[in-house]
Amino acid sequence: MEIKVGIQHINREVVLEVTQSAAEVEEAVNDAFTASDPAKAVLVLTDEHGRKVLIPSDKIGYVDIGEENGRRVGFGAV
Repeated sequence: MEIKVGIQHINREVVLEVTQSAAEVEEAVNDAFTASDPAKAVLVLTDEHGRKVLIPSDKIGYVDIGEENGRRVGFGAV
């Protein structure tokens, strides 16, 4: 699943392919935003290759959670 994170004052968004479900990603985002000290809260996402990306929650502009199902390709795609 593709996740896009917009960061304040940065022109490009961070794009990750993750193996987590949409619910798991949403929970991680909510946890980062509701931490007791927002200045020290961090959103941690792990991509499909095992690399971790850490983003300070107070710098997040938006999070776009893509579809859980992969794109269908071929003659059967509708």
